[in-house]
Amino acid sequence: MIRTQTDDRVRVVTIDRPERRNALRPEDLDALRSAVADAETPVTYLRGAGDAFCAGADLDVVADLDAADDAASFARRGQRTAAAVTDADTVVVCGIDGAARGGGVELALAADVRVATPAATFAEPGVEFGLFGAWGGTVRLPRAMREGDALDFALSGRVLDADEALRTGLVSRVVDDPRAVADEIAAGKPDALRTVKRRVRDRRDDAAQADAEAEAFAALVRAHGAEIAASRTE
Repeated sequence: MIRTQTDDRVRVVTIDRPERRNALRPEDLDALRSAVADAETPVTYLRGAGDAFCAGADLDVVADLDAADDAASFARRGQRTAAAVTDADTVVVCGIDGAARGGGVELALAADVRVATPAATFAEPGVEFGLFGAWGGTVRLPRAMREGDALDFALSGRVLDADEALRTGLVSRVVDDPRAVADEIAAGKPDALRTVKRRVRDRRDDAAQADAEAEAFAALVRAHGAEIAASRTE
């Protein structure tokens, strides 16, 4: 189950299956994708209910994927949800409190900002029973961590605590209240937030990115010129 609560600056999206450590079924992936894609707030805050962030795919669902086409379809469903998080106009801040496992790590990797509490832990345990993270994790993990750290993390299945996640780049902050980081970011101008996200997410060649950066900067100057000028006299 996915719950949403929205104010004028932040939409809070909660994965709410605490009895299953917020494990995701196909319908949950679809609901999560819609909740993020439909957000009109500058920032979306993604969290889990209870004492875990997300245990990843519901293994009861995975165990019934007896046909290759079914398994591939489920993987692509998760990929579409993760892509929706990455591609959303809203800035997605992921607050990880408690366990993030498998697909839960992959959802966090898709977010723009990952913030952990001291109680957060991370693992990709799929290798222990013959699987791996197929919701885009093999693409995004080495972008967040050095390749060697990414391989060590994904191949060993070992658990990282919040401090090691911070050291390796898996998260950017460890704080008691990740929601406060979402509120902090939401204080920025919405068009500037969208622009920064798009520019940093741009995977084109350097020349194309430079042109887009210059044009985006000019658009923001045009939009906020009077306010910028006024700030010089303050």
